[in-house]
Amino acid sequence: MAVGVHALVQAIFDEHALDDMIDDGHKTKIQENALNDNFYKKEFQTLWNYINHKWSYTVHFDSQELIQKAIRHIDEKLFVSQLQYTVTKGKQGDDWSAETIKSGNGFVSEKSHTYDLKRGETSQVKYDLVGKIGAGTHLTRKTVAMILKGISPAKFAMYRHNPEEFISKVTKLINEEKATMIVDDITYNKTDGTYDSEIFTAEKNKDFSKAYLAKKNVQDYVFTDGTAEKSIERKFAENMDLDDKVVVYAKLPRGFQIPTPVGNYAPDWAIAFQKGTVKHIYFVAETKGSMESMDLRPIEQAKIKCAKTLFNEISTDDVVYGQVDSYQNLLIMMNAI
Repeated sequence: MAVGVHALVQAIFDEHALDDMIDDGHKTKIQENALNDNFYKKEFQTLWNYINHKWSYTVHFDSQELIQKAIRHIDEKLFVSQLQYTVTKGKQGDDWSAETIKSGNGFVSEKSHTYDLKRGETSQVKYDLVGKIGAGTHLTRKTVAMILKGISPAKFAMYRHNPEEFISKVTKLINEEKATMIVDDITYNKTDGTYDSEIFTAEKNKDFSKAYLAKKNVQDYVFTDGTAEKSIERKFAENMDLDDKVVVYAKLPRGFQIPTPVGNYAPDWAIAFQKGTVKHIYFVAETKGSMESMDLRPIEQAKIKCAKTLFNEISTDDVVYGQVDSYQNLLIMMNAI
């Protein structure tokens, strides 16, 4: 009480004396999506202890084979756009008001012409070409240099036109070839690290208007991918909430990742079923719009195959991993595995 009275007296002489006593009613309040009681159920804790380890991997492949395949792939697929600029000519419109200026309609365009940037006009920024591609492909500088040396002069000349696009596209093309080679010869090794439960709440979501208020998820709200009102993930979560075979599930956060040679991979769901109701009581799932591997990019295919390898290595008779496009297909897959 004395502190409050003192502050009031001080306010006579200092207009800011009461600033700390009054909260800003307009201050944005960030809604929390904390872990709920479902997270602490024994069924989920058992599943979480199976999968929350961090992993490293070893992979062996023939470097010379990769070099030759990457050279061929780049020569067939690489196209780099020429840097250009467009000059548009026009005249001032008749209506020259504040509104037309604000809307961008103050001038009337009459014609435009696009020019290629000449070599002397392009950026003089120095790029570590070999180093950049090596970092993006996780290959040695020697291997990258041999690939670049082997591609056709016409393809290599594209680097001068647009260095950043050249680096990006060459990295992608090398990774595509690398992806097709590594998945059959990768071994995962458990490290001492584990994922903490805080990864579920690390990402702060501000827009709860489109979130799904779940019943069995380890957090109250599920934020699904896609903008459709009934996305694949939204339907998947709703079906799990309705099915009495499901005890608890988790929409896995993006921070939960499996390392692969072509980039980290984040599965979508971890699900614990009622024991005795299905063949496998624990399931880690990736929900995709299509089950056809041909519909997925080579790198995405490789990441999924690496995840299958990892979960097959750590699996018991009760734990499996799979790619599905609906909850119904998940149930079919579990009984078929």
